[in-house]
Amino acid sequence: MGSVEEIKIDQDFILLRFQNDTDVSERFEKQVETGLIQFHFNVKGKGKFIFNNGNYALDLKEEKSLLLYNPQKELPLHLEILPKSWIISILISIKKFHALFSSEAEIIPFLSKDNLERKYYGEEDITPAMAIVLNQIFHYNQNTSIKNLYLKGKSYELLSLFFNRNEDPNAEHCPFLADEENVLKIKKVKEIIIARMAEPPSLQELADEVGISLKKLKEGFKEIYGDTVFNFLFDYKMDYARRMLDTGSYNVNEVGLKVGYSTASHFIAAFKKKFGTTPKKYLLTLKQNS
Repeated sequence: MGSVEEIKIDQDFILLRFQNDTDVSERFEKQVETGLIQFHFNVKGKGKFIFNNGNYALDLKEEKSLLLYNPQKELPLHLEILPKSWIISILISIKKFHALFSSEAEIIPFLSKDNLERKYYGEEDITPAMAIVLNQIFHYNQNTSIKNLYLKGKSYELLSLFFNRNEDPNAEHCPFLADEENVLKIKKVKEIIIARMAEPPSLQELADEVGISLKKLKEGFKEIYGDTVFNFLFDYKMDYARRMLDTGSYNVNEVGLKVGYSTASHFIAAFKKKFGTTPKKYLLTLKQNS
């Protein structure tokens, strides 16, 4: 695969895949029409956007996403891809994008009537679920004839995951989440399971540790993070394992133990369930692309 690949997903909908495995920075420039929204996802490494003839730069940090939109003027894409960096970008027209969310437009801050005509620059974390889809976009092994269909599906999935999260401490979908103290307790639960992912506490132990009822823990965690505690942890562990494999410094057994699997077979089964391939085949794919 070349270092830059541009794929037309649909009318006014483009996917760009940047894979710089060299030791030098690469530059990519593309004119972008007014009215196109830009989503940029940094899988690993670092990117830098250059604006106004080099007078202003905006970093795209590892495991971060940027949403860029300016309805008043063009935002040319001048991207510097630093060594050992992988980045996915999606360019989609505001008209097409709005149609995807027309019935839900009012609950997406970016699409509210007050913001629709304003320029918008937003940085967010890449969630574990989003990281999985981004990884699949880089490592797809589908037949060439269905490549566009596969990437089209993954692009829509990525956009849906981008907006299907609620980190707002003032979320009111679940009544008790208006209580900031409970929100902080649930965020503490997330910190605990990540720090102790190899041997996580039970749900009841987590509830007792942070001082919240089991019912509120289950409801609140799903409200804030969009999934159950252990589904969230599973996604996190698999993405953590993938990133360990990406370094080339660990073997499959070491990675499995790090994320809490005492036997290699259980880790291999979990990895395959999430990524559709075994850790060994994943490592071979990395070597082929290096």
